[in-house]
Amino acid sequence: MDRESTWRLLCEHTKSESLRRHALAVEACVQAYARKFGEDEAYWGCVGLIHDFDYELYPNAPDHPLKGSEILRERGYPEEVRRAILGHASYTGVARDTPLAKTLFACDELAGFITACSLVRPGGIQGLESRSVIKRMKDKAFARSVSREDIRQGAEELAIPLDEHISFCIQAMRGAADRIGLAPQGPAPS
Repeated sequence: MDRESTWRLLCEHTKSESLRRHALAVEACVQAYARKFGEDEAYWGCVGLIHDFDYELYPNAPDHPLKGSEILRERGYPEEVRRAILGHASYTGVARDTPLAKTLFACDELAGFITACSLVRPGGIQGLESRSVIKRMKDKAFARSVSREDIRQGAEELAIPLDEHISFCIQAMRGAADRIGLAPQGPAPS
């Protein structure tokens, strides 16, 4: 499993630029945690990159990620990868029993929410702080499709305080801001 072939798999099944950017955002967060936990950054990053590769074809539960897991099995992806991806959707009933599975779950919804928070800021992700994200989480109308409960549960499963988890993922996504479309679009506000 290498990044180039994983990226090709993602692009083969995912045409939406926003979904590809989400994959890149999750990749950045998961890789940063791999670095923090002393794990294989490239391997973990690939899992973050392909966790939703089947979503355009199978957007409804339980098809996503079950059908994607079958594609991955046919292509020889390791069981650990498939289980982590299955576990990122709680309705599959697959336990998140590895650090990789817990990390993928913890980063998925949060990366989407951080993206939404960044897109409404003139400075993009630059200057975004965890307290702003937490404040936005209380507004149920904002990014309503993002599960706040999954964000909270993900931090709990990692045993990391929510504000620290959010700050960590913001920092990871800042490093990929150009690739994920969150770089500042104009002069930063003073």
